[in-house]
Amino acid sequence: MRYSTALAGDPAATYRQIDLAGRTSTSDPHRLVDLLYEEGISALRTAAWAAEHRNFAVKSERVARAVAVLFALEAGLDFDRGGDVARTLGAFYHGLRQQVLQASLGTDPRPFGEAAESLAEIAGAWSSVRAAG
Repeated sequence: MRYSTALAGDPAATYRQIDLAGRTSTSDPHRLVDLLYEEGISALRTAAWAAEHRNFAVKSERVARAVAVLFALEAGLDFDRGGDVARTLGAFYHGLRQQVLQASLGTDPRPFGEAAESLAEIAGAWSSVRAAG
């Protein structure tokens, strides 16, 4: 007997939802930022792969995911307490989002890879700051 769920048709999606729920349910806000960086980088790298292999459905889904992550990162900034750093990151996330959206109109995988590397660089700096603090 098979139980009906909203994700029964896609076991991989079910696993990802359960994994994400488990990783975020007890996480502190700093760990959630780490998870957003991981998800954003992964989405951008997969979008690059999908563009290269002409898998436009996957590219579209991953671009949407990357844009959502960039919005979430920007929305999480505290401009009152973060000062210039928060404003700089806000501008970075906004610019990266525009780059990704512009790249989504074409078939060149390079802009997605470049965006992933830029986000990975910021994620690395975030990790360094957390480790030092």
